[in-house]
Amino acid sequence: MFGNWLKTSILVAGIIALFGVVGNALGGQQGMLIALVLGGAMNLLAYWFSDKMVLKMYRARQVDATTSANFYNMVKELAQRAELPMPKVYIIDEEQPNAFATGRNPEHAAVAATSGILRLLSERELRGVMAHELAHVKHRDILISTITATIAGAIATLARFGMIFGGGRDNRSRSHPAAQILVMLLAPLAAMLIQMAVSRTREYGADRGGAEISGDPGALADALLKIESYARGIPLRTAEDHPATAQMMIINPLLGGGSLRSLFSTHPATQERVRRLRAMM
Repeated sequence: MFGNWLKTSILVAGIIALFGVVGNALGGQQGMLIALVLGGAMNLLAYWFSDKMVLKMYRARQVDATTSANFYNMVKELAQRAELPMPKVYIIDEEQPNAFATGRNPEHAAVAATSGILRLLSERELRGVMAHELAHVKHRDILISTITATIAGAIATLARFGMIFGGGRDNRSRSHPAAQILVMLLAPLAAMLIQMAVSRTREYGADRGGAEISGDPGALADALLKIESYARGIPLRTAEDHPATAQMMIINPLLGGGSLRSLFSTHPATQERVRRLRAMM
């Protein structure tokens, strides 16, 4: 667990350092401030309201101990094991097996699962999946993803400013136009790569944390293999229409691509996740 947090901290520090370098090269202090304020404002709104927006987007319906007793009580038992407040529980009427957690902190959290995953998985496997989602809540991964998204967005904004207004105003930056153009083109790509790497690291952390909450690493490993196998053949239309939400799912609902695409993936390779979980058994 410490290793995942250390890697996350290094990556977050890296994207902040990249912001400083790009800001100095393209916008100076004033440009950095404008980009950070714009990116921060947008992501602050997302941080506070994204749970409501994404649940509405997926037409999720809230359930309780009366309307979905087995599922609700499973989440309740796992939340108690994780020493978390009881999150709101939702079901999404979609055939693709998948699940996600959202909410700005443990006191305002929600977990959601598709009707497809409820039918596909055994009770043991479903416990593993929901424990994974509760681990995201416990680790405050929504906050971490918001920080990295803010800085990545600010870097992209600075690059756009540089293209429109010609970059920094000091003589040194004007004397290296080729280098400045290179920064404009490569900085947003580098920021995206770091952001995706943070996301993959947090998935590993949630796998381990979920295995510890459920006490059954093999259950989550079995569930991941089964979910990926079925998800490849069953589309999730909302994720296709809103691909930015794909990073929230336990398995990327927009599967496909080779090794190059893996650099831009929000999720680690399922086989590697399974290998690490099996090593915990």
